[in-house]
Amino acid sequence: MLEEEKVVTSQEEVSKEENQVSETTTQEAPSTSQQRRPLKRSIRNRARSNDREKKEFEERVVSINRVSKTVKGGRRMKFSALVVVGDGKGRYGFGTGKAGEVPDAIKKALEAAKKNLYTIHITKTGTLTHEVVGKYGACKVFLKSAPEGTGIIAGGPVRAILELAGVRNVCSKVYGSRAPINIIRATHEGLQSLHTYSDVIALRGNKE
Repeated sequence: MLEEEKVVTSQEEVSKEENQVSETTTQEAPSTSQQRRPLKRSIRNRARSNDREKKEFEERVVSINRVSKTVKGGRRMKFSALVVVGDGKGRYGFGTGKAGEVPDAIKKALEAAKKNLYTIHITKTGTLTHEVVGKYGACKVFLKSAPEGTGIIAGGPVRAILELAGVRNVCSKVYGSRAPINIIRATHEGLQSLHTYSDVIALRGNKE
C-alpha cells in the first residue's frame, strides 16, 4: 500500500511540474497573432504616412470620354480621362490618359499631369496680376482679376485649373470651342502669359 501511495504521489508531482512548465512557456512565448498585430500596425502607419507625403497635389477629374477605334475585327472601346492637379500655391498641371478601363486612364492622366507642372504668380488677395486672354485653336478664355470676396466666377474646366492653382478671386468667360481639353489649354496659355510688375519693368528697361 505504501508503494502504491508513493507511486501516486510521484505521478501527481510529475503532472504538476508539467503544468507549471506549460504555463511558463505559454507566458514567455507570445502567440503568432500577438506577434503579427504590431507588425500590421507599423505597416498601416507607414502606409498612412506615405499617403500623406505623396498627397502634395490635389487631383480633379475634369472629363471622361469613351472612345472607339474601328479595326478589321470590329471596334475597340477605350476610355480617355482629362485630369488637373495643383498644390494651391501657384503650381498646377494637366494631362490626358487613355486605357481600356477608367481607373487606368485616370492613373495615366495623373502621371502625365505631375510630369508637366507650371507656376504662376498670384497676388496677396488671391487674384491675377492683370487681365489676359488665352487662345488655343478655336477657343478663347478671358480672365480678369477681381477684388477680395468675389470668388471664382468660371465654368467647370476653368474653375478646376484656377482652384487647384490657388486663385481665389477671378472672373472668366469662354468663347468659341467648348471642348474641355481646348478650354484647359487656352486657360493655360492665358496664365502663362501673365506678367508681374518686375517683369514689365525689366521688359521696358527701367531701373526703378
